[in-house]
Amino acid sequence: MASSTSFIPYLCVAVAAFITTFLAVPLVKRLAIKLDAVDYPSKRRINTKPIPRMGGTAVFLGLVVACIVQILGTWYLGWPPALVPHPRLHISYPILALSFTVIFATGAIDDVFQLKPKQKLAGQVLAALIACVGGLRIGVIVNPFAPGEIMLGWLAYPITVVYLVAFTNIINLIDGLDGLATGICGIASFTMFSVAVLSGRIDAAALSIALFGSCLAFLRYNFNPASIFLGDSGSLLLGFALGSISLLNVSRTAALTSLIIPLIVAGVPIIDTFSAIVRRKRAHISIGQADKGHIHHRLIQEGYNQKQAVLLIYAWCIMLSAGAAAINQVEVPMRVLIFTVLAIGSAVFAKRLHLFEPVLRHHYNKRTHEDELVTPDDPAFKQEELAAEERKEERHHKL
Repeated sequence: MASSTSFIPYLCVAVAAFITTFLAVPLVKRLAIKLDAVDYPSKRRINTKPIPRMGGTAVFLGLVVACIVQILGTWYLGWPPALVPHPRLHISYPILALSFTVIFATGAIDDVFQLKPKQKLAGQVLAALIACVGGLRIGVIVNPFAPGEIMLGWLAYPITVVYLVAFTNIINLIDGLDGLATGICGIASFTMFSVAVLSGRIDAAALSIALFGSCLAFLRYNFNPASIFLGDSGSLLLGFALGSISLLNVSRTAALTSLIIPLIVAGVPIIDTFSAIVRRKRAHISIGQADKGHIHHRLIQEGYNQKQAVLLIYAWCIMLSAGAAAINQVEVPMRVLIFTVLAIGSAVFAKRLHLFEPVLRHHYNKRTHEDELVTPDDPAFKQEELAAEERKEERHHKL
């Protein structure tokens, strides 16, 4: 059992991140307005008045100050050194810090200048590659089917890059309501903090509690009615940070359980992203085509207001996080049971919200002779639904 004094450094780090972010937000607001990094009302946006973005700048500053506090505490107050990695994980923390700076810069530039998708993806890949070069990768995993280990070799690089980029984007995609992404990341980071403390990973624990402090402070301004948005500078940073913490939480030899836990913690945005891919594939539209079929859209359509929708998603995230924390403490049969219950519960919720049903369809307009996207409100949508079902039946009979 850890003594209460062992948690004082973590408390100080969290408070430093909280205070810095809290004080920085008003300054960031003014900067965003000056740079015209503002979200104006539109058909696709929930906000009904102009709201400055670039909130990730305040979160980033919170993490920077928290890191400085951790280093000073180690040098002068005798705190356990957080920047000493696991013997089998040869991480260069300055290089890891550089990767965080690159992902933040990518989002900040996008907030101001609106990068093209490929340019934004290039920044994400670059940040992930830098993290890999700095040692944040899993080179060996425990073989789940037989005794021994599986050496990943050079595959460790592309696997880690894909993992980090995917984690970065699932948070970016779910950032659709006031306080939603910030709250989800706050819940996830605190859960990852508890996992890190129990596994003795001081670096992961310090980073996750700093992220929690920053998210908590930012939520004061970002919860409905929000006066500032995260922007891509925040959503990309939060996703990248959660992905990095999840990798720091495992040793170089990763067991299946240690890899699954962060995926459960981030279950809601993962389900939302997966359902969006399936939904758009079913509708025969581009995966990158935006629609109003995300979890928060469905809840709003069900009649919930913004606050109620966000709180319901928070509750779902807390349920998954509690299950992930429990899985980390029990034997294999109970792990399987808990995972099954969480999976069934999430599947029922997803089905109830019709997450996998298309909300856009391609429709050929005979009047304009053009292919158009139509929504369920348009009668042409139902016609296209029936046509899609007929095509499916024909393919079935041919088989």
